[in-house]
Amino acid sequence: MESIIKLENLTKKYGSFKAVNQLSLEIYKGEVFGLLGPNGAGKSTTILMMLGLTEPSSGTAWVCGHDATSNPIEVKKNVGYLPDNLGFYNNRTGLENLLYVARLNGIATQEATKKAKQLLERVGLGDSINKNVGTYSRGMKQRLGLADVLIKNPEVIILDEPTLGIDPKGIHDFLHLIRQLSKEDGLTVLLSSHHLHQVQQVCDRVGLFVGGNLIAKGNIPSLSKTLFNEEPYAIEIKLQENHKDNLSTLEQLLHKSNVIQKVSIQQENIIVNCTEDATTNVIKTLVNANFNIKHLHVKEYGLDDIYQRYFE
Repeated sequence: MESIIKLENLTKKYGSFKAVNQLSLEIYKGEVFGLLGPNGAGKSTTILMMLGLTEPSSGTAWVCGHDATSNPIEVKKNVGYLPDNLGFYNNRTGLENLLYVARLNGIATQEATKKAKQLLERVGLGDSINKNVGTYSRGMKQRLGLADVLIKNPEVIILDEPTLGIDPKGIHDFLHLIRQLSKEDGLTVLLSSHHLHQVQQVCDRVGLFVGGNLIAKGNIPSLSKTLFNEEPYAIEIKLQENHKDNLSTLEQLLHKSNVIQKVSIQQENIIVNCTEDATTNVIKTLVNANFNIKHLHVKEYGLDDIYQRYFE
């Protein structure tokens, strides 16, 4: 896979405090990568170094084939950046704001007008194209911000906490739009956030960032397998009421399988932890022993579980 962003031992110090500590990371062309961590973890500082807006204390950031420190102008030509706090002219329309940005990027008026209208339609603002931005909701402004970063045809877009202050439906629609843009246009997206669930919905891979350090990176299944390698599968079973007195017998039966690591009883539920997905074997064992299953669920470890395990 082709790297479009490559960070090598990137470090930023403020006195004795290390905001970012020897960060090495590759982000591939066309993927949606989530930089995940609590506020103050160093995510925004990393983004500023990638954009050439602040110099690293040491290390390098290569973006679209350019060194962000020595050649920041070329990086800015190829990257669209949506910060957490947006700035628009509230007394101008969405179209006027977008045309202004297009002119700043050297796009001819006729081409800019055509493209701005297309983008506003694409991000769902076609009905509000001639309304002043001061009347826009936070979610509408974020959509306008997305059109703003796309107007110059960037190779990479960087979104810093893009869903702050948006209602749940607006978040869902915005994340869906990001995913759609990435797949249809081949855009590389770097999404910085502290919202685990949102990142999991939209990202191909994630990096967990804590205290200026990248502590893990990969897709959800690979991180899950690494962290929960002893028992990566958990099957939750609820039986009919009349089987409560036979749970010890059930435990003995289930333990006969060589892929089952642990069987535990939690109130009315039986939790079976396995090294492989043993759902079929578990069901057969229960049915053959005349146990009636009321409910069965295979737990998938998500970012929340992964995040909590790393902190443990």
